[in-house]
Amino acid sequence: MTTDLSYAWNDAYSVGIQEVDEQHKVLLQLLDALHLAIRAGQGAESLAVLNQLVDYTRHHFTMEESLMRVTNYPDFGPHKELHQNLMAQIHKVQDELAGGQLDLDGEMLQFVKIWLIQHINETDRRFGKFFHSTGLEPQWSPAVAEAMGKKKWWWQFW
Repeated sequence: MTTDLSYAWNDAYSVGIQEVDEQHKVLLQLLDALHLAIRAGQGAESLAVLNQLVDYTRHHFTMEESLMRVTNYPDFGPHKELHQNLMAQIHKVQDELAGGQLDLDGEMLQFVKIWLIQHINETDRRFGKFFHSTGLEPQWSPAVAEAMGKKKWWWQFW
């Protein structure tokens, strides 16, 4: 995939939780793919990538919220509400696109990118600091992680 540098991962975005950072990287890759499809005028491809982005975002939010429940994160409610509000806005965009009331364009894409980067740098980073203060992060050896067929995806067992 050709990468548009404006949608590339930057280590400054790291929240210090491997699983979260890896998923944030995927979200940025999907934004990049959506940007490229929009720029190339590929309407059907743009919609397919948007749908993939929405599905992956839902998956990511579920994982993040699971980590928050595991750690009894005190700001869980407001953080989850931010997730719900974004998903509601995205679903509205999807409905408007399906109804022909809206065109998929760079302005919408820029909104999602700004929201994501701001969310990572502020809200997710606060959770990352809290997460590390709990001491709950497992210290699995690479051999144990490989034997489980996972990359420390321990939150899935919650």
